[in-house]
Amino acid sequence: MNALKNKVQLIGNLGQDPEIVTLENGSKLAKFSIATSESYKNAQGVKVEDVQWHNVVAWGKTADIVENYLEKGKQVAVEGKLTHRSYETKEGEKRYITEVRCNELLMLGK
Repeated sequence: MNALKNKVQLIGNLGQDPEIVTLENGSKLAKFSIATSESYKNAQGVKVEDVQWHNVVAWGKTADIVENYLEKGKQVAVEGKLTHRSYETKEGEKRYITEVRCNELLMLGK
């Protein structure tokens, strides 16, 4: 049951090409966002599509796969855990971000 405490599984499409960062120590980081969508009918019977955007980060070999094979529009399945962090802007404002730290990646579609 411990493995289920913080686990996220998403299937979605990349909203833009991934951003790849190589750190000073040589390790690689891939950042990308995916959109998930679901549709439903509201009280008036009108079909509504709800799109959610998710920030994803991948490290190491997974980042290599992201760099070599993923691009805007590709459909992927991502498994990982939610992480939260904060940072300060140049203006001194504190910002908060929630990301999915990708442990596994599956490329879907063509």
